Amino acid sequence: MEKPVVVYTDHIINKTLCYNFAKGSDSLMCSVSNFKDYNRTIATYGVLRGTLEIINKVKNYYYMDHGYFNQSKRLFENNRTNVINLDGYFRIVYNNFIHNGKGNYPNDRLKKLNLKIIEPKKSGNYIILSEPSEAMKKLYNVPNWTEDTLKLVRKYTDRKVVVHNKFSEKPLNLLFKDAWAFVSLQSTAGFTAMSNGVPSYFTESSLNYIGKIENIENPNIDYKIFNNLAYGQWTLKEIETGEAWENISKNYHDFECA
Repeated sequence: MEKPVVVYTDHIINKTLCYNFAKGSDSLMCSVSNFKDYNRTIATYGVLRGTLEIINKVKNYYYMDHGYFNQSKRLFENNRTNVINLDGYFRIVYNNFIHNGKGNYPNDRLKKLNLKIIEPKKSGNYIILSEPSEAMKKLYNVPNWTEDTLKLVRKYTDRKVVVHNKFSEKPLNLLFKDAWAFVSLQSTAGFTAMSNGVPSYFTESSLNYIGKIENIENPNIDYKIFNNLAYGQWTLKEIETGEAWENISKNYHDFECA
């Protein structure tokens, strides 16, 4: 398995994740402004400050971002995302930005998370439409995602729809209590919704097998995908010690979503 060149920016979180990934995988590091060898596999965190431009040019890449469960604490205010700490989990994906949840992994890593998983709900008064950030709309080339998805949802249900984004005043954990379903492009909050008993539907092609919007009035939750997602996220310490790389380098094709 080819070790990647770890491409870093001047952003503190990117630098931290990239340094620990390079240490754990014994890989070389290169500044985003100096990287030119697009035949090499790379690893990086996030899609800002030039990293996305490089991701779009290389053949293979490992992408790091916040995890699916037990993420680091973040504060969303004034159209900014402030990371409070790096104590949570980070996903590492091969050739995509989010895992598809497929696989047949054991539940040992999931058990370590001590998640409270609620049984699927049998009722709910509205559907949460989780609006992607402008960066994600640009990344997936869906500038009119909210309008287009609302039209799609309306074809299959007449339930009330509540549009929500990370800067909305009402937090998701309160909205989940009376929600029938959760619809997003690729938000990891969809998995949080599932753990709260709310079925999730994704429009991103590698995830839409989890639940098709045309079946939104006949919901189902397959919690087995949580085992697989737990094997796609790692703590900073697990990344730094090489535990993450040892697992990923052996099983990277299990998580290839391209």
